[in-house]
Amino acid sequence: MSRDTAETRISVALDLDGSGKASLATGVAFLDHMLDQVARHAMIDLQVKAKGDLQVDAHHTVEDVGITLGQALAKAVGDKRGIRRYGHAYVPLDEALSRVVVDFSGRPGLEFRVKFSRPLVGEFDVDLVHEFFQGFVNHAQVTLHVDNLCGDNAHHQCETVFKAFARALRMALEPDPRAAGIVPSTKGKL
Repeated sequence: MSRDTAETRISVALDLDGSGKASLATGVAFLDHMLDQVARHAMIDLQVKAKGDLQVDAHHTVEDVGITLGQALAKAVGDKRGIRRYGHAYVPLDEALSRVVVDFSGRPGLEFRVKFSRPLVGEFDVDLVHEFFQGFVNHAQVTLHVDNLCGDNAHHQCETVFKAFARALRMALEPDPRAAGIVPSTKGKL
């Protein structure tokens, strides 16, 4: 998937049946680090290239990467036939612990309860984590609950959020052998 605007140029390729390989070049080093966690822990192969107006700040780049990743995932999942649909994960990193729950519902919704211990990780504005996930859910058409349950180190908080997100995705996207060929909804469509 590609997204070209006056502010950014983004391309995302992913393989849901991958092995966790990542090729990342967003121009935002911390975002690349977090996307690497997503690829490795969701066991998807992920390629992201981005050029954005970083001279302004990283907002447009981070948000548009979330949007484009959401579009790519929605396309890759298709009609959701045979997947588990729901996924959840708790992930610790030292003192930090986060929980993420995802539903491939076809309805975008984000509940984001993360109070970061400081506003920056290096030069990365942690407010952009919310923007990334909002863009993602709006375009992946998923419901996502993100909760940081504890943590004193903002880097650890971010990393547990992204790792838990990846593990929840992995669970939700796994084929359900008992539901092969079935859309996991009483409506028959998601």
